[in-house]
Amino acid sequence: MKKENYNIIDLFCGTGGFSYGFTQYNNKFKVVAAVDILEIATKTMKANHRECVVYNEDIRKISPETVSKEIKGKQVDVIIGGPPCQGFSSIRPFRSQEKNDDRNTLFEQFAIYVDFFKPQIFVFENVVGLVTYNGGKTLEAIQNCFREIGYDTEWRILNAANYGVPQKRERFIMIGRPIGNEISFPKATHAFNGKTIGTKDRNKMEMLKVQCDDLPPALTIWDAISDLPEVESGHEILEYDKAPENEYQMARRNGAEHLTMHRATLHPPKMLEIIKYAGDSIKSIPEGMITSGFSSCYSRLRADEPGVTITVKFTNPASSKCIHPFQNRALTPREGARIQSFDDTYIFCGSKTQITTQIGNAVPPQLGSAIAKSVLEMMEDEDGSN
Repeated sequence: MKKENYNIIDLFCGTGGFSYGFTQYNNKFKVVAAVDILEIATKTMKANHRECVVYNEDIRKISPETVSKEIKGKQVDVIIGGPPCQGFSSIRPFRSQEKNDDRNTLFEQFAIYVDFFKPQIFVFENVVGLVTYNGGKTLEAIQNCFREIGYDTEWRILNAANYGVPQKRERFIMIGRPIGNEISFPKATHAFNGKTIGTKDRNKMEMLKVQCDDLPPALTIWDAISDLPEVESGHEILEYDKAPENEYQMARRNGAEHLTMHRATLHPPKMLEIIKYAGDSIKSIPEGMITSGFSSCYSRLRADEPGVTITVKFTNPASSKCIHPFQNRALTPREGARIQSFDDTYIFCGSKTQITTQIGNAVPPQLGSAIAKSVLEMMEDEDGSN
């Protein structure tokens, strides 16, 4: 018999983007508890998941027994989350060589929760660098750990652009189920055959298993933000000035009456002069105007394709590819949130810098919804056969 609700615990929850994707896909999903060490992120989580018990604490100090008592012994059906991954992130300029980095072992805390609550399914999300970190031994250890507590696992590299997110953002997704149960991953809904930075194994790239001709094209930057008002450097706009121009924009508005977080960075005169020359890469900037930078710095986003991965510094052209396709300024927090597929009604707490960090670190909710679809299908197939 299929259940009315499926209870979720979100570990290392951040702003709650992953959880939001689940609850937006189907209201059968209920987030009952969440844990994160960052105070401002947990404030955002609580603001958007009001009935959820949210712990602002190091997960090593919050036992699953404590959480179970707080949620009054409710059955936990799904555990989701992504332990901090800076120790093996391929996005960082210099990859950590410290194999004993504490952040690389936090997956054990995730496993402790899985072992205690025995959910039907868990979803373990991380950076693609996990696949090759330490010669693949870390990933092997993680899978062996879950096997020892009774779970089979499968993993894929999913590109958010294949699931309705206007961004080329790859994530490592591992799904676990009790040994002997079949595991499935979401099928691509949009065509984008981008290269992976995580694996050469085509069988681990879900989007390569479909014919792109059979799918609508991936959403572009302009699909995401063309309805937002023009705003100059240092200024803020508080009202929409046009109607949504496509289904994605309509969905992201989500009934919002007023525009929020659409404040442009106040760039100094020198930066504004540099931005005037911005193109696809740093090579567009005339010699002598800047002294250093990565190839993607001081560069402009293309309107006609999905954006590059949004980072925590997407309002600073010196740190990432984040200049508006047509306007001479970096993206606003609202534009970054749109590219990450957050609804305009999603509440972000904190300063502008704290908000951009939360947005850049988040799992795109639309990717979360795609994974939620597969999770629900697997659970209801199991429940229906009992």
